[in-house]
Amino acid sequence: MFKTIEDFLQNWGHESQSTQKILDALTDESLAQEVSPEDRTLGRIAWHMTTTLDEMVSQTGLEFEAASHETPVPAKATEIAEAYRASSAAMVAAIKEQWTDDTLKELKDMYGEQWTVSTILSILTSHQTHHRGQMTVLMRQAGLRVPGVYGPSREEWAEFGGQAPAL
Repeated sequence: MFKTIEDFLQNWGHESQSTQKILDALTDESLAQEVSPEDRTLGRIAWHMTTTLDEMVSQTGLEFEAASHETPVPAKATEIAEAYRASSAAMVAAIKEQWTDDTLKELKDMYGEQWTVSTILSILTSHQTHHRGQMTVLMRQAGLRVPGVYGPSREEWAEFGGQAPAL
């Protein structure tokens, strides 16, 4: 959990850049990649992550422009990537303008429970990390190059002239 706005913003900076790298690597064709017909497609997961900024953070009372969770999934990968970029930037700007460190201690109704704003931001970050993991598997299945997030990807290891660590 975050104790200061600066703590969150530093963490979010890395996490949102990692998400942006994943979203920027998607192609229009890859958006239809799925594990099964009962599961979300790669495009649906990418859009879900994007619109969760609005869906979750708006519950705190923060006012900012973001892609709405009620908007259909775009057919263009670049539209998803740009919507995430703009939504994340607007959220960060609004946090800097509208919140103080004390805001993080405020209780908000989330899904029928009382969560602190700090908890909401922590879960938002974990939620994004969870879905990035799902996306990288679907990206591999779609034949896309997967960018490294917490270290080099297989392709990046090869570019460094080495091999990825053995499994």
